[in-house]
Amino acid sequence: MLGIPGAARARWLKTWRGGRYLLGTLVSAAVALAVAPLLCIPSLAQPWTEQHRRHAGALLGQPVEPRPRAARRNLAWLVTQIVTGLPAGALALVCLGSLSLTPVIMLLWWAFPTAPWLPVVSVPITNWDTALPLGLVNLVVLAALSAVVLPLLARAHARCCLAVLAPSPAEQLAERVTELTRTRTDVLQAHSAELRRIERDLHDGTQARLVAIAMRLAIAGQRLPEDPEAAAGLVRQAHAETEDAMTELRSVIRTIYPPVLADQGLSGALGTLATRSGVPTPIDVGPLGEIPAAVEAVAYFAVTEALANIARHSRATHASVRVTRDGALLRAEITDNGTGGADAARGSGLDGMRRRAAALDGTMKISSPPGGPTVITVEMPCV
Repeated sequence: MLGIPGAARARWLKTWRGGRYLLGTLVSAAVALAVAPLLCIPSLAQPWTEQHRRHAGALLGQPVEPRPRAARRNLAWLVTQIVTGLPAGALALVCLGSLSLTPVIMLLWWAFPTAPWLPVVSVPITNWDTALPLGLVNLVVLAALSAVVLPLLARAHARCCLAVLAPSPAEQLAERVTELTRTRTDVLQAHSAELRRIERDLHDGTQARLVAIAMRLAIAGQRLPEDPEAAAGLVRQAHAETEDAMTELRSVIRTIYPPVLADQGLSGALGTLATRSGVPTPIDVGPLGEIPAAVEAVAYFAVTEALANIARHSRATHASVRVTRDGALLRAEITDNGTGGADAARGSGLDGMRRRAAALDGTMKISSPPGGPTVITVEMPCV
């Protein structure tokens, strides 16, 4: 690929991907035709159709979310795949096969003297003066034809796949109800766990210190008439314990709703986070307008958790935070140039971010290929 201009390289990649997609479609359609009765079984048809949806989405650059089982749509796609996949894949096979064979025939014309192999021209080939020019013309025409036809045909087939297998409004509603039910359960569990954590922090930390303070003051009161100096020492210790208790109490309160949000707003709070981050982190906050306090808190905690993960795990040298509002949707995007590989399924912090966002009917998406970069996007409605 060295020395090939960028536009030509991009065109070649599109052609290759389109051709590969169509050849896979041909194989799939042939298999579907051979084992059609088996694919009528829902437990077999669902994985088959989901695999096609993922391939189609990858070709079009569109995310494809898992969908509920829909037997009628799966059967419709079985018929559609056989009807459209066989001719589309056969055309791709002819184009790519002819393109591959042309250089071979051009160089070995003496082994195939009749020369009907060249599909574009059928001039008799009797010498090198005829073989080389006609072979080059044939190669250029086939390459241009493949570059134009294969990507368009592959994208058209992919759109057809997504359209036929797209969930119906009723299925989307049922999926939405299921998602909200699951989210509500997660929120209740998270809320219960958060209450237990707060109770534990107050009981083991602040309450224990307050009990110690009360005991020291009681002892100081008893010793005051007899030993004022010892009583004064106990009072000083109680005062120090009071400062520590206040610090712990502020720490607990900060996990419930950070005071910096009330004092400085989301923009100021994120700026403060950036100054404490372990890597250089510019903050870009657009016009946000009035945002519900719960949304502000979730956005703040999401950025806090993301920056903490970047400092601990990513080996990044640079990060950035961008917060924007598009109508009724608040979007927070955290990016770093680290090693990648972030996965919400393997980290409680990232899963907690997802749960917090889901509690407000929001979403969290992670793009973190091996080698980076990592992009975490949290979106929440501001209504």
